[in-house]
Amino acid sequence: MGLSKQLKDELIKRYGCKCFIYLEKVDKRELQIDHRVPFEVDGEPELESESFMLLCGSANQAKSWSCERCENWKRIRDKSICLSCYWAYPENYTHVAMQEVRKIDLMWQGENIEIYEKLKQQAIRLNKEIPEFIKEIIEQDIRQNSDR
Repeated sequence: MGLSKQLKDELIKRYGCKCFIYLEKVDKRELQIDHRVPFEVDGEPELESESFMLLCGSANQAKSWSCERCENWKRIRDKSICLSCYWAYPENYTHVAMQEVRKIDLMWQGENIEIYEKLKQQAIRLNKEIPEFIKEIIEQDIRQNSDR
């Protein structure tokens, strides 16, 4: 379905030229309009900006992959389940495709790539995967700050 340039421009005006999932600025040409609630669950919504989100290609692909494996997509088809999902409202969710998890997608770009490479090297030295290493850093910081 070709969603209108007008809708895309409205979403950009309202939320900025960024991916709703990765929260990174993205060139307007690379942003794709996506239904917050999959078409397969809720059908075609009114063309109101609240029913759509802007995603970069990789976020759109990740969302599609996850949603297509969700029980709500496959058999339940309850819009309210989608409305509380990370993939519809990453800023306020209770589950990810009906799984009790919390998710943060992080991207490093531009001059921040240097920080990522340092994290990667530290993780390798400690024989850890990068996500595990970053979680440990965050958890340690929270413990230290909660003691204050």
